[in-house]
Amino acid sequence: MNIYTTDKIRNVVLLGHGGCGKTSLVEAMAYLSGITSRLGKVDDGNTVSDFGKEEQKRKISVSTSVIPIEWAGNKINIIDTPGFFDFVGEVEEGISAAGAAIIVVNGKAGVEVGTKKAWDLCEKYKLPRMIYVSNMDVDNASFRQVVEDMTAMFGKKMAPFHLPIRENEKFVGYINVITETGNRWQGKEVVECEVPDYSKPNLQICRDTLMESVAETSEDMMERYFNGEVFSEAEIRAALRINVCDGSIVPMTMGSNTLCQGMYTLLDDIIKYFPSPENRVVAGINMKTSDIYHADYDFSKAKSAYIWKTIVDPFIGKYSLIKVNSGVLKADDVIYNVDKDIEEKISKLYVMQGSKAIEVKELHAGDIGALAKLTAARTGDSLSTKATTIKYGKWELPIPYTYMRYKPKNKGDVDKISQALQKISHEDLTMRYVNDAENKQMLLYGMGDLHLEVIASKLLNEYKVEIELSKPKVAFRETIKKTSDVEYKYKKQSGGHGQYGHVKMRFGPSGDLEKPYVFEQEVVGGAVPKNYFPAVEKGIQEAVVKGPLAAYPVVGVKAVLYDGSYHPVDSSEMAFKTAAKQAFKKGFMEAGPILLEPIMSLKVIVPDSYTGDVMGDLNKRRGRVLGMNPVAGGSQEILADIPMMGLFGYCTDLRSMTGGRGDYSYEFARYEQTPSDIQEKEVAARAAKVAEGNEE
Repeated sequence: MNIYTTDKIRNVVLLGHGGCGKTSLVEAMAYLSGITSRLGKVDDGNTVSDFGKEEQKRKISVSTSVIPIEWAGNKINIIDTPGFFDFVGEVEEGISAAGAAIIVVNGKAGVEVGTKKAWDLCEKYKLPRMIYVSNMDVDNASFRQVVEDMTAMFGKKMAPFHLPIRENEKFVGYINVITETGNRWQGKEVVECEVPDYSKPNLQICRDTLMESVAETSEDMMERYFNGEVFSEAEIRAALRINVCDGSIVPMTMGSNTLCQGMYTLLDDIIKYFPSPENRVVAGINMKTSDIYHADYDFSKAKSAYIWKTIVDPFIGKYSLIKVNSGVLKADDVIYNVDKDIEEKISKLYVMQGSKAIEVKELHAGDIGALAKLTAARTGDSLSTKATTIKYGKWELPIPYTYMRYKPKNKGDVDKISQALQKISHEDLTMRYVNDAENKQMLLYGMGDLHLEVIASKLLNEYKVEIELSKPKVAFRETIKKTSDVEYKYKKQSGGHGQYGHVKMRFGPSGDLEKPYVFEQEVVGGAVPKNYFPAVEKGIQEAVVKGPLAAYPVVGVKAVLYDGSYHPVDSSEMAFKTAAKQAFKKGFMEAGPILLEPIMSLKVIVPDSYTGDVMGDLNKRRGRVLGMNPVAGGSQEILADIPMMGLFGYCTDLRSMTGGRGDYSYEFARYEQTPSDIQEKEVAARAAKVAEGNEE
């Protein structure tokens, strides 16, 4: 692949709802530019960008991929992102490397939830954008309807650059709004044609809107416009580029991915209207001077880059995908990883074309490439020279709230699973795996049920280890409401030295649920010698780990040793520890034992029309709605307290109720007493395990 200077580069991310046609659009672009000799299909699992086994099996994009396309002397780095909400972390990574976005809308399905989410992400990161309406060759596809819906949602900044020509319900050509000419497809060729009469009124409306936008770019243009002057095509395009780059105009175009129609104009428009990196800004911190370092994709400045994505694949190896923020990166350069404080030599530079690594000699500022086998490097790390150490800020990744318990199918695979999950976590920053030692379970966190399924499938197909996903145990706690007074005598005689420990203890609530127990002693007259007090406390300490009620950790108990007795020969620390342990079990069960369940503070953001359904569902889950706050964009933030066990499966149910429009987050608030029916079930379940001899 050729070397491209900053002004010849465009970094474009494809966004949109799942199934809107992003991957097939990349395929059409790749075919037209000569990367492939035939059009791959998502259904056949042979597209350039969906190269992962999971993607080919499920026929959806699971991870973000880069396809660099050479077009008209320029390089367009197309970043193809997943559309399904479970893989939003991949989308955020893709956007962090982009300078502009194409929001793909299915011409038949129209504007969907993912379209709105894509728009919101562009607003968040201030990305210039273009709308591309796919599937125009399909019956019932309506470009006009998409334009109307997008205008209703996002205002009059929508500007169709092309209009479809249909004959006998077939997509046969397009009208260029700027040049006011018609074009028809004849095989692979495009020939000029008359603008159909039925399209002329609409063409005039679109043309007038564009001319108004062009006029607004300067006072001089405005004056000429009011004087009735006609702008030249070059002037129009130059003015529109300014409008597109500052987001005051969002071009709309359309085509058919499977027939490769509309691709030439789309690729040309990317070059004409989207900014090259030299028109974008980026800044970091110079770690030596603590000054802001304005890299701004300037090739003449000290070299710096950041890792925006990591690919870890058992078959193709590990690649760190980088974006060069300043300078020119060359093979054999020595780079300094600011985050890990190590220097590494770059042996080779690559650009990734899906899964294919193509070696290049250098990468100019603004370009996207890849480095192989950087052992310590992780996504988000900043790279520079040691002489000028630059650190870039990390983007905000969504927090995974959906989790399940996982167990190895084969007990001997524990270490292999841990190693495999560690590798996957380098690639997927929205996946977490946690050892919940208190409840003796391993937890896998992700953005949704599909995300967790994909991880389990990856482990099996790529790392050859199998896990079973199941409902996680809730982190209950045990405590007491009343007081008790007990004594326990541990006496054992078996010839020679025996064992003797005798304690009298009081138990009651300590009032502090943050601590397992509070231990005090009120022994008088040396009934229990001082040197055995630590042993008594040790017995309590061991007993609170697994409570007598349902084997959950104990909290909030006050234990007071006030009397007892000892034997000058047979007493030992072990005997007193055992006596205290047994006294605790007895005293705990006599002091009104209860189960406590974790209560979470929940925030749910949904459009107004769904608030009734969501609140009704929260009530079923034993949630208590505390209030509602209006949120910009016609949504409501619902605040509620909900038991942790009520959150299992909530991600899927909320998406189902709201058509994917709902979002939620939660954090631990406190422990509260569990309802008696749930407590009885937990106690019975524990008793059953003990009876079966498989208590965990």
